[in-house]
Amino acid sequence: MSKVAAAWSGAGEGEQLWFLGTLAIVRVAGEASDGRFALIEFLFPRNASPPLHTHPQDESYVVQEGRLTLLAGEQRFELVPGAAAVVPMGVAHTFRVDSESARVLVLSTPAGLERLVRDGSVRATQPTLPPSEVTRPSPEQLEELFRAHGQVNVGPPLLPDD
Repeated sequence: MSKVAAAWSGAGEGEQLWFLGTLAIVRVAGEASDGRFALIEFLFPRNASPPLHTHPQDESYVVQEGRLTLLAGEQRFELVPGAAAVVPMGVAHTFRVDSESARVLVLSTPAGLERLVRDGSVRATQPTLPPSEVTRPSPEQLEELFRAHGQVNVGPPLLPDD
């Protein structure tokens, strides 16, 4: 039996954060699932791409709007609205936004990704991509953030021509 009560969030509801040039909305925090999962809605700009990385969570993607190229291990997927993909924990992966923007639900199993996002974010004052003046962590701060949350960067992001 679970130690936590049922929880829900309505459309557009949740903790709104500006994270590394994106809007992240924590729709279901790990605390609401006793740490079993977290659900984050991201709004990414064109060409957004994290470094090739691994982490200690499975990561599932459901594209709501826009298009992504997902690289996971040796596999490459083109994701369009309605498409879903899962990357098992420990598999090196990255993605690139191929449309003007993309809205993607990301499921972290177990929870944990939302803590990394919180620790590297500033609270969003509006549900949009962050304005250019929003400060971002330094490369050294990012390295420490990733290390603290078990993310290991193993390669570059996907470039627009990749």
